[in-house]
Amino acid sequence: MEISTDNNSTGQLDQNQPSDTGKQPESDLLQEKNSEAKKLDAEEHEKAGQPTSGGDDLESLMEMYEESFKRFAEGEVVTGRIISVDKDHVLVDIGYKSEGQIRIHEFRDENGDIHADVGDKVEVMVEWWDDENEVVVLSKEKAAKVKVWDDIKKAYENGESVEGVIINRVKGGFSVDIGIQAFLPGSQADLRPIRDLDEMVGKTLSFKILKYNRKRSNIVLSRRAILEEERAEQRAETLAAINEGVVIEGVVKNITEYGVFVDLGGVDGLLHITDISWGRVKHPAELFTVSDNVTVKVLNFDEEKERVSLGMKQLSPDPWLMADEKYPVGAKITGVIVSLTDYGAFVELEEGIEGLIHVSEMSWTRKIRHPSKIVSVGDKVEAIVLDIRPESRRISLGMKQVSPNPWDVISEKYPMGTTIEGKIKNITDFGLFIGIDEGIDGLVHISDISWIKRIKHPSEIYKKGDVIQAIVLDIEKDQERFSLGIKQLNPDPWKSVAQRYEVGKEITGTITNITDFGIFVELEEGIEGLIHVSEISKGKVKNPLENYKVGDVITAGVMNINSEERRIGLSVKRLEIGSEQELLGEYVNNVGPTTSTFGEILRENLQGKVNED
Repeated sequence: MEISTDNNSTGQLDQNQPSDTGKQPESDLLQEKNSEAKKLDAEEHEKAGQPTSGGDDLESLMEMYEESFKRFAEGEVVTGRIISVDKDHVLVDIGYKSEGQIRIHEFRDENGDIHADVGDKVEVMVEWWDDENEVVVLSKEKAAKVKVWDDIKKAYENGESVEGVIINRVKGGFSVDIGIQAFLPGSQADLRPIRDLDEMVGKTLSFKILKYNRKRSNIVLSRRAILEEERAEQRAETLAAINEGVVIEGVVKNITEYGVFVDLGGVDGLLHITDISWGRVKHPAELFTVSDNVTVKVLNFDEEKERVSLGMKQLSPDPWLMADEKYPVGAKITGVIVSLTDYGAFVELEEGIEGLIHVSEMSWTRKIRHPSKIVSVGDKVEAIVLDIRPESRRISLGMKQVSPNPWDVISEKYPMGTTIEGKIKNITDFGLFIGIDEGIDGLVHISDISWIKRIKHPSEIYKKGDVIQAIVLDIEKDQERFSLGIKQLNPDPWKSVAQRYEVGKEITGTITNITDFGIFVELEEGIEGLIHVSEISKGKVKNPLENYKVGDVITAGVMNINSEERRIGLSVKRLEIGSEQELLGEYVNNVGPTTSTFGEILRENLQGKVNED
């Protein structure tokens, strides 16, 4: 970046200035002045009653007089004395035959105040002069710039630093005032990239001069060079002081997922996430921010690679050393849930000590699929120490052990045969779950709902939330099973079915189902009999649907009854055969005695057939 300044600062002569052509030669003028000076000197001494001075005084006076005719080169910097101040100019005596003028604004500060007093010495640059009119134009500002450039040259050649103020941000870096404007590249502003560049504006800092070009008014600065020198000095001191086991102060330089980089003074050390705390740390950013001051312990120092491993938890004792004494088996503890997994919940007992509550140890009565059904991160819970192994840093805890096991007393509270009342909590394909006590459900299996109804799904009869009664059938404490029955509230109608339907008795019922192998007939609610396809008719029946349909009323005879297997066999064919035999018997009985052999034969055949049936 180039910053332009006034070309007159280069010290070149202005070609537009008037030349000395046509003027009286300086040698003649000088001789006249010397003669006048001698006369004045003699007169002054005579008035004072003193003898005229000798050659030394005369030479001294001549030097002073000659000084008044000395000419200065344009761009030359000289020291003068303020002899007067007006509203537009400041007159400065620089030893020339006439005073030089400086514009008044060069003495104004930012607030508009003028800083110029008669008698003050000031460094000025000769901009140009006019001997004919005896006018000399001076500049205080340009003299200051020339001095700055001299200082810059000196600092650059000697490797010294300069001080400046960062004025503002510009493309690629900053503009810095070091007496004149200079450029500070962004990459040279710090050791690391600066996140907020605006924070740098207005700061007064020291810089090294990387390069300069006076002719083009171009100066490039570096703050990083100074910081690197300081860091190198710090690094040497730090490396000399680092030893394993040393406790040292540092500043957080960077934060990652796996740890924190700490600046120890020119040397970076890694504080790994596992060495931050004896407790659980999810991410170092939860505990640190960049620029934090921290105290750490040197765990390992590789002098060859200059790698330093740091620890913070090592500043305090390992809590597991006394854990078995502090948390014995059977002790009741209070902790906070810090993490959930599929198999359980981790509980922090204190910083650095966590115990696991397995899902199987969360409830006596509920089957927990995931711990989130019971607890959440941040919950405060009570538990019992089931096992502790300090060498492997493990503690097993149980939540359910805090309260008694309800299965231990359930059989005493509800002996078999007890009638209970409860709300249906769930309905499945295989039965109903009824709430008994807190956390204990009883199961009514689908086969124990009704003696006589054929139930495909319990929801055909019940819905969730219904309050029903049931009888305790069995309690298996070890298997945590509670069996209930609804049908057992009433007697089994099949036990007396043989008394209501004797074998050979003719009955009438409604067809409820027709299959390939027979017809089901409802005799009463829940009691069905089967007419096998072979018992439908004397003739061969291929498909019962050809002659019957569901809902038809049919008459049949009772063939057999099996109460244990809950079966009744019916027959239509037997009724038909019985009716034919009855008619034939009446006919035979009404026929008188016969002498024919055919009548006896017919009677014998008929009697034999009846005996067979």
